[in-house]
Amino acid sequence: MKNIYVFLSFFFTVAIFSQNILKGKISSKDNTPLEGVNIYFDGTTISTISDAGGNFTIQYEPNANSILVISFMGYQTEYLTGLDASKALNVAMTVSRNELKEVVITKNELFTRDQKLKLFREYFLGKTNNAKTAVIKNEDDLRFKYDKEKLIFTASSDKPLVIVNASLGYKIDFELVAFEIAFTKLSINSKDVIKNFYGGVSRFEEIDNSAEILERREKAYQGSQIQFFRNFANNDWGAKKFLLFNDEDNLDPAKRFKIIKEDDFVKVEILPQPKGEITNENLKDIVAAYNITFNKTEGSKITFQTDSFYIYKYGNNSNIESILFSGKISEKKVGDMLPLNYGIK
Repeated sequence: MKNIYVFLSFFFTVAIFSQNILKGKISSKDNTPLEGVNIYFDGTTISTISDAGGNFTIQYEPNANSILVISFMGYQTEYLTGLDASKALNVAMTVSRNELKEVVITKNELFTRDQKLKLFREYFLGKTNNAKTAVIKNEDDLRFKYDKEKLIFTASSDKPLVIVNASLGYKIDFELVAFEIAFTKLSINSKDVIKNFYGGVSRFEEIDNSAEILERREKAYQGSQIQFFRNFANNDWGAKKFLLFNDEDNLDPAKRFKIIKEDDFVKVEILPQPKGEITNENLKDIVAAYNITFNKTEGSKITFQTDSFYIYKYGNNSNIESILFSGKISEKKVGDMLPLNYGIK
């Protein structure tokens, strides 16, 4: 399969919340309170900072299963799941090792930094109208590597990427955990890409909520992966929504998936696909692969490399690295990314 894009999200576990407020205290290992620590739920606008005593309170959505990120300059970032809101959270942060990554300059590089930046923007921000207006303020912090033997391009950054998306009215701090592009040959051309993925944790800050911005956000939401998984969890399919089909016929999702609604999440079991329907031999461990359309106009494909997964309240899920999208839905990257709590009341 050509041009398969995967968005990786990390550290998922099943967590049960029964309250709406989480309280805690942030300190150093020597028990000194830390003021101004950033505390936020990954991929959302839900955030706060600690006060002079290191104390904080933060709202969160029950059943969302989002990662709590605790970040402070000079200290190692903490990622927390499985929280118990009935107990105060006490976090002792560890001082970061002041390691400066060596910048290696190789003679006779095949590709310039400008070429690499262009490739990174295309597969991280995207190429949509929203993506074209998004700006990474600290691109100089990005480091690139091209493995000529494995034909793999990677990117990394010691600092969170600061992205201003004027089109959707958000400032995003994105801690890049992984970014990789695989090629069919030694190239930096999009036509030679066979697979790419990126992942990390992000914090959204609203910087504009004018009527025009709100309209663009809703347009970005329509046909997005968040909407797809929310509809999936509610078994909400339809001609003006998402339809499932193979090369010839519309399919009944009830005959392809088993939806089990539990107290705090939805479990999806993927029923065995009839023999002969899976035609892609380029990917291993394929359980099922289907075409999908949104509003009868936007065509995509979804490939499952897992036989079950969980969908949580926001539309995030437990096995995103094993669920691959190609086509229209995969074109929406960080430049079209909305907070996970978008539209959740």
